[in-house]
Amino acid sequence: MGMWIGKNRKARVTYGFDEISLVPGTVTINPNEVDITFSIPRKSGEPIRLNIPILASAMDGVVDVCFAREMGLLGGLAVLNLEGIQTRYESPKEIFDEILKAKREHVTSLLQKLYQEPVQEALVAKRIQQIKESQVTTAVSSIPQNAELYGCIAAEAGADIFVIQSTVSTVRHISNEYKSLELASFCKKMSLPVIVGNAVSYNVTLEILECGAAGVLVGVGPGAACTSRGVLGLGVPQVTATVDCAAARDAFYKKSGSYIPIITDGGMRKGGDVCKALACGSDAVMVGSAFAKAREAPGKGYHWGMATPHANLPRGTRIHVGTTGSLQQILFGPAGVDDGSQNLIGAVTTCMGNVGAASIRAFQETEIIIAPSIQTEGKLFQVVQNVGMGSQ
Repeated sequence: MGMWIGKNRKARVTYGFDEISLVPGTVTINPNEVDITFSIPRKSGEPIRLNIPILASAMDGVVDVCFAREMGLLGGLAVLNLEGIQTRYESPKEIFDEILKAKREHVTSLLQKLYQEPVQEALVAKRIQQIKESQVTTAVSSIPQNAELYGCIAAEAGADIFVIQSTVSTVRHISNEYKSLELASFCKKMSLPVIVGNAVSYNVTLEILECGAAGVLVGVGPGAACTSRGVLGLGVPQVTATVDCAAARDAFYKKSGSYIPIITDGGMRKGGDVCKALACGSDAVMVGSAFAKAREAPGKGYHWGMATPHANLPRGTRIHVGTTGSLQQILFGPAGVDDGSQNLIGAVTTCMGNVGAASIRAFQETEIIIAPSIQTEGKLFQVVQNVGMGSQ
């Protein structure tokens, strides 16, 4: 499998969202009658059920307490970064103002400086409790090195879901400088469902699932604000990554009888990308830049990757996406823009209706074709006028 790239060396051919298309079905369904609910399994009792299969990324420019509340009330889930501005500063608004006003050439060094302020454990608990006041599902995240500490605080504060997230996640991590997280024992002792990311391969996903994770995030470097692919040369296009990780999920289900969801994380600019991620096998998606455009987002039209303030090798940049509408509009419409970045749920339900899928699981069986011309065929005037599918 693959193509020769030189003597004795082959490389796989992989695909991203712009290179494939979904084929309409032989039966169509009323979009109002499809089931798009998403479930995250618990160790005991009923799973956590969400009305929509979309999560908001744990980025400081996207999710704060107010955004998490609103996202939850609309049926989705927003993940709060426990190692970000919200837990380092009692009054984060002043810090945001400083970041948003910074000149482009100074912003990376400023972020590095601001993120040197230590996380306050009291604020970790406080932010979780503030979200819980609205009686919505509360999800929080940390990097693996701090999962033991913040996982315990999150559980005591009443969080519902804990996310362990790093640029690349593996079960077998080697380090002589610090103690690696023993994922299996951590998942076993945590009372909360633990979602782990990020992965892009079959084998790593399978190993994570065997450790007892309640979900796996898929994607390395596809986010709009992430520069890991350029800085480190790492990454697998999201279509191929999603298909490979979905195959691992299905193999684990066949072996264990436990269906554990995978969540495509990053690289989705518009509704069509979300539809393709789900059709490629994802159970839900995690989105950042699309929500950074919401009026409710703390970044006010800006956002930056979680690895941007890394002390030694920043991987990410502050980007400006603008503020285009409310979170309600971005999720449910009515769309006020023509580029597909609003009414994401309408896009999903309409696409499912057109391919004849009554549920997300059925949607994952949609016929997919390789179609590199799908974005440009017949779209000359849109490209020239920078509207619709031709907009940048």
